Amino acid sequence: MKLLLTLIGLVFILEGLPYVAFPEAMQRWLKQLLEMQPGQLRFMGLLAMGFGFFLCYVTQKSGFF
Repeated sequence: MKLLLTLIGLVFILEGLPYVAFPEAMQRWLKQLLEMQPGQLRFMGLLAMGFGFFLCYVTQKSGFF
């Protein structure tokens, strides 16, 4: 449970970092997201999830880390 809460905290840190470092750029980027088709956003989300699952799998199954 401790590891899970630590990971959730890290996700919040990484998600908030661009808004603190580049607020104007994030506003422009969010406006662009509003103009995208839902199918495109869904595909981008699917790719991000796939990469995340792959990264978790490689991290857990390999001896590199």
